Amino acid sequence: MMFPAAIYVERRARLREQIGSGLILLPGNDESPMNFAANTYPFRQDSTFLYFFGLDLPALAAIIDLDEGAECVFGQDPGFEEIVWTGPQPLLRDKCEQAGVAHTGPIEKLEQILTDAVRHKRTIHFLPQDRPENVLKIWRRLGVLPSDIGKYVSEPLIRAVVQQRSTKSPEEIEQIEAALAVSYEMHKTAMRMTRPGVVEREVVAAIEAIATSHGVRPAFPTVFSTHGETLHNPCRDNVLKAGDLVVNDSGAESLLHYASDITRTIPVVGRFSQRQRGIYSIVQAAQERCLAAAKPSVEWREVHRLASVVLMEGLKALGLTKGDPQEAVAAGAHTLFFPCGVGHTMGLDVHDMRSLGEDYVGYTDTITRNPAFGWRSLRLAKPVEPGFVVTVEPGIYFIPHLIDQWKAEHRCEPFIEYGRLEAWRDFHGVRIEDDIVITENGCRILGPRIPRTIDEVEALANS
Repeated sequence: MMFPAAIYVERRARLREQIGSGLILLPGNDESPMNFAANTYPFRQDSTFLYFFGLDLPALAAIIDLDEGAECVFGQDPGFEEIVWTGPQPLLRDKCEQAGVAHTGPIEKLEQILTDAVRHKRTIHFLPQDRPENVLKIWRRLGVLPSDIGKYVSEPLIRAVVQQRSTKSPEEIEQIEAALAVSYEMHKTAMRMTRPGVVEREVVAAIEAIATSHGVRPAFPTVFSTHGETLHNPCRDNVLKAGDLVVNDSGAESLLHYASDITRTIPVVGRFSQRQRGIYSIVQAAQERCLAAAKPSVEWREVHRLASVVLMEGLKALGLTKGDPQEAVAAGAHTLFFPCGVGHTMGLDVHDMRSLGEDYVGYTDTITRNPAFGWRSLRLAKPVEPGFVVTVEPGIYFIPHLIDQWKAEHRCEPFIEYGRLEAWRDFHGVRIEDDIVITENGCRILGPRIPRTIDEVEALANS
């Protein structure tokens, strides 16, 4: 499955206009062995290669020759022995026609082109590489040592790709909403299954099976944990018990690999306790304020600041913080409870284009990363624009080791009620997350409505 060829042709044409001259090298990904060559991890194509060529096959690479106006995809057609194991496969040239690419060639031809380009000192543009095998290929083809690859990546190419991929087309929004339709089923199933005596991994198995039944896969490793204060908790071995809250942070990919990313917090007994209602209501209020504030040209760091102030206002009403909430946020006191960012870009990657460098994706030359604890984890700070897809995910987390460290250091004492906080050490955490697209006048929550309010969550958790 691919977009119409004209979409890929237009994307590459814009890229050529932005870069101007030289060669653009876009490596695809290879299959990666788990323990021997024929036993591989599930294949996932490089997202930028997918964006410009749409070819979801391993062992490909592409060249865009900006000076000659030529494009070529390099790879190998399966031989007889491969067909025995995989069955008949379309020829590379037939697949490339679907991406509007007329020229294909063997990998050996790519090696020759790059060798000639290096010899003639032509500029070769390539992006940062996460896959070790691609780093090694660049070393072999271009003579760039793996330790030096960061010095040679093309900043103009990074900026051009970020600019294009940041604004989602209607076709891309449709794919994200297709992924969210799967998330809708996953989260409703998790709410129904969450009850005392269930093991976390049983719910994870059920909701990830839903993705598989739709012919897709999770967009990232599912977080389903009673220890919601551990933001990306990989543990799934806890037995759910009365009084627990469970944070379910999960998502799916669409057939074209666009991501969804939704978080809900579920009471194990189907009803929130009074304390749980109090924290949940604060987080929900923060998300609603963020949604109201999200609109074109608004700096996302200000949306994050707004969420932080609302959280501190709510915690003050519960007697856990004190002083002026605005001043508390300016002093960084909120990061004890909210040590992460309020959202991130999303698209072909669940943290979209993170491999290209968050400072290119989420910041500008004038809006730079704040190095302070909590603030430095903000993945998106720059103004959002129509077509941007971002997550909105405020949360409150009670992290015992962080509480102990701050208390020992007397950190932010004018704003933190450490004595009262002791009784909340084992509360764990609450997070609510939705995916939005920035519109001309504000934002729109994407996908079907997944139960979010206290009444909606309780109704489904008791069904």
